[in-house]
Parts: sequence; structure tokens; C-alpha cells
Amino acid sequence: MEQEIKLTQYSHGAGCGCKIAPKMLEEILSGQFAMPDNKNLLVGNHSKDDAAVYDLGNGTAIISTTDFFMPVVDDPFEFGRIAAANAISDVYAMGGKPLLAIAILGWPVNKLSPSLAKKVIEGGKSICLEAGIPLAGGHSIDSPEPIFGLAVNGLVDTRNIKQNNTAKAGDILYLTKPLGVGILTTAEKKGLLKPEHSGIAAQQMMQLNKAGEAIGKIKAVTAMTDVTGFGLLGHLAEMAEGSNLTAVIPGLIHIPFIINDLAYYINRHCVPGGTQRNWDSYGHKISISDILEEKSEMVKCILADPQTSGGLLIAVDPGAVTEVELLLKEYNLEKHLAPVGYFTAKDEMAVSIQGYY
Repeated sequence: MEQEIKLTQYSHGAGCGCKIAPKMLEEILSGQFAMPDNKNLLVGNHSKDDAAVYDLGNGTAIISTTDFFMPVVDDPFEFGRIAAANAISDVYAMGGKPLLAIAILGWPVNKLSPSLAKKVIEGGKSICLEAGIPLAGGHSIDSPEPIFGLAVNGLVDTRNIKQNNTAKAGDILYLTKPLGVGILTTAEKKGLLKPEHSGIAAQQMMQLNKAGEAIGKIKAVTAMTDVTGFGLLGHLAEMAEGSNLTAVIPGLIHIPFIINDLAYYINRHCVPGGTQRNWDSYGHKISISDILEEKSEMVKCILADPQTSGGLLIAVDPGAVTEVELLLKEYNLEKHLAPVGYFTAKDEMAVSIQGYY
């Protein structure tokens, strides 16, 4: 009987598409939320980074983060793996090495069997094993919808901390995973996913961003983040505004898509609700070339698509491009050696999309 249960039918949102919209989040976090300050708190709520960083005073710092959401796939084991990979990614995005994790579980005990929750936990443990860390405990509650995630701690050399607001003009941008996960998972939830596309999104979301730890050791990597619920444009706008720059995407063709024909699903309204919420929050900060006028809706649906366990977005000094590309090859990321854009001096918009080619 359990095999017929579809976890996504028990949640109103899916994966990082559950995130509160950027505009609303800014309102929630405005004011003195980060107070009182602490001289050892190197990264906190004063910036829009992926995790907090606390200086241990010995040349190293501890990275602390948490992430959790409702099911983005129906299989409980895969749900656990995806949620765990997504949470651990924040440590990698700061250039750190994961150290340990504890689980966060909300389960509708009157609707779903505890044996399914066990499979979710087992999925989370399997990803922690891949990351080389223990799942050391956790906390659970009875909740109206299934929820799973991790609180994760990591370590980083203080010289290697990567933030999302420290890019420089002229930096080249790399993205380590293609876009479109939210579109495919929405299509699956609606029963419209083609058989040949089954499992593609899940496999990508279960991939750890391990390269982040090694990339963090390269001094000429000036800034880094991971692309999750705010979509590529949201996280790129955060990088640009935080660094007082403008990000340029020279052509849509430079952006990797998870499948070639995302338009097939977009035309069938397989677009997450989070996409429009994202666009409503930051669309006024994005410039789309007149050349793309006929494709502007497509651009919005793909580049604002909420990603779950998305790739790393990396800003690199042009002089270190060869070093970074060699490292990407070492981590089997050969498909992502083509830059997706670059940073320039601050212009009117946070992000400028200049054309198709």
C-alpha cells in the first residue's frame, strides 16, 4: 500500500519552492534581527549569505546552517537524500568542509506511516555518508505536512571563507548545475512528465556540491553561493547588489538547461508557484534585451525557476579561470566549463540579460 503513496500530494509546496519570497523575507528580517553583535561572528544576518560563520580564534571558523522543506519527489528515500544534499550545500557554498549534521523531521503521523519517515531518514543518512559526516541526532514533531532537512556544521580556514557579496568587476561567472528542476518536478506532480524525463531532476538534486570545499581554497575565487529557491536571477541579483556591481548574462544560450525542451512543459503550465513570487520580488531589478522580447516569458520561467539543491554560482578573477576549470574537471563538472556571465561596474539594473547568443 505504501508504494502507492505520493509524498508530494501531502504538501502544498515542493522543495526550495517552499521558500518565502525574497521581498517578504527582507521585510521579516529587517531591523535588528542580527543583534547583539559578536566580534567572532564573521558572517551573520548583516549579509544574505548561505550560512553563519563564527571565528574559533585559531585560524579556523565554524560554519552553521539549516535547511528543510516539504517533499519535492514522491519517493521517501530520495526525498531524504535531496533534502540532505540541499542542506549540506550551504557549507560547500561558503568554501567549507562539512563536519556533522542533525535531522529536522516533521511528520503527519495520522496520515503517513512511520515506516515512510524511516525511509526519509535513511535517505538523509546515505547522503551524509557520501559527504563523510555523521547524522548525529535530530528533532521531530507531528506536523500537518511532511518536512525534512538538516542543521549542518562545517569548518573552514578563515582565509578561505567565501561570501556572496565580495565579487569584483570583471569576474567571470560559472554555474555547476543546469536549471529547470522546478519545472520538471511540477510536471511530475501534475502527471505530465514524459517517461524519458523521469528521474532526471531527482538525480541532479541528489548530487553533492563537493567541489565547493576545494574551490574555496582558491584565493582568486572572489565570491560564491548556491542557486536554490530564489532561482538563478534571485541569487545572482543578491551577489550583484551585495558587491555593488551589475551581473551580465551575455546570452541565454550560455545558461545550461536540465533538458533541451523546457518550453514543452512551460507551454503546459508546469511552472512552480514560486517562480511568479520570485519575479514579483526582483523582476524590477532585471533587464531583458529587446532581442528577447518574444522569449521574455520563457526567460522568466527558467531563470526565476526555484531550484532545489542547485549548483554553485562562482565568481572568478579572469586570471584564475584555468585553475578553476581544471578543478571543475577534477570533480566531473566538464559540462560546466563555459562561463554563464560576468560582473561589471554597477549599472541601473542588478542583472542584464543581453540576448540569445
